[in-house]
Amino acid sequence: MTSAQNPAKWRLSLILAGGIAGVAVGLAGVYGISLLLGNPPIDPACQPTVETARRIAPFARGEVAAMSAARRPIRLPDMAFQDGNGTDRRLSDWRGRTVLFNLWATWCLPCRKEMPALDELQAKLGGADFEVVAVNIDTRELQKPRAWLKEVGIERLAYYADPTSKVFIDLKQVGKAWGMPTTILVDPAGCEIGNLAGPAEWASEDALKLVGAALGRVEP
Repeated sequence: MTSAQNPAKWRLSLILAGGIAGVAVGLAGVYGISLLLGNPPIDPACQPTVETARRIAPFARGEVAAMSAARRPIRLPDMAFQDGNGTDRRLSDWRGRTVLFNLWATWCLPCRKEMPALDELQAKLGGADFEVVAVNIDTRELQKPRAWLKEVGIERLAYYADPTSKVFIDLKQVGKAWGMPTTILVDPAGCEIGNLAGPAEWASEDALKLVGAALGRVEP
């Protein structure tokens, strides 16, 4: 006898199906439907970043139209590099500040093209709550990047470097680096607000408004 022919079994099947559906809905409510689809929940430290990413989204236009606001912000790896004195630094050293984290190299023509604009962005918005952290990843002729920066008059950016290029690998492993230059807007908790693959005119009015929005200084 089939369940359709046995009313008791048929009713039991409906109850079980309803129970399973109820559990699924409950899980979706607690963890978000993305968990059921295989995505982990957002790191609690990055929950406020969701709103920051939404705030900058309308400003991803014009010269910074390629900026992708994070839909599910992640806590970025605590990447290691060195400052101009050879002192070990980590991304976590900037906790409490918003950072425009940029990877560049002298062999990358688009990188070199955007460095003056990054320097100007630092001059205009850099301060206690914001810094452009541009990390050079040249692996040869390690004095060449400094010499080039001096030659083109980059004076406001602090010098940071990782001759192992591990910072690029770290970002690539979490799906945040595809080529050069790579730029990520990072919030004070170390979470990704948005990322941009390729160069941008960082000294433009569009860029100033986007970063200003991340800092809460500009409203949509």
